Amino acid sequence: MKYRIESSRRILDDIFQVDESQVIFERFDGSMAGPVRCLRFVRGDSAAAIIFHRDRRQIILVQQFRYPVAGWMIETMAGSLRPDEPPESGVRREIEEETGYRVDRLVPIATFYVSPGGSTERVFLFYAEVGGADPTADYGGIAAEHEDIRVVRIPLAEARTLLAAGDIFDAKTIIALQWLLGSPARPEVTE
Repeated sequence: MKYRIESSRRILDDIFQVDESQVIFERFDGSMAGPVRCLRFVRGDSAAAIIFHRDRRQIILVQQFRYPVAGWMIETMAGSLRPDEPPESGVRREIEEETGYRVDRLVPIATFYVSPGGSTERVFLFYAEVGGADPTADYGGIAAEHEDIRVVRIPLAEARTLLAAGDIFDAKTIIALQWLLGSPARPEVTE
């Protein structure tokens, strides 16, 4: 299949960018479509993790205000990767910044696009296992980035109920919980 970008311009250049392009692309029947106006939200890659405290049998999530949905969301820990930062390094850094935990074990779950119809963002999703005592160091995000993060600990047995009740609205968290609670590839966890 062929496509061609006829023209492109950046219509927003801030923390994130938005590009507007005129695109011609091949249809499945072989004819050409376009030019079609397309918008692309350029966000960069992210890393996320479902954190499992093996000693307490708890899932560790985070809660913070999310302006686009006008509310506070409970979700897996996640953060933007720095340029050329490997996903494994980025997710370890973000876990420590947001929750204070140091990861003992890290297992890749999936890599996926959040919304390929409009966004370049790709998420590297992991299972992160921690243990021992709760962190005593400061955490909860980076103040300079205006992060105000609350750590939420959920007993493993309650995670299935939250998921079934539809109380989790974040896609990466739903994917991670479904994997943790039902995937044959998951690490050995018992409810």
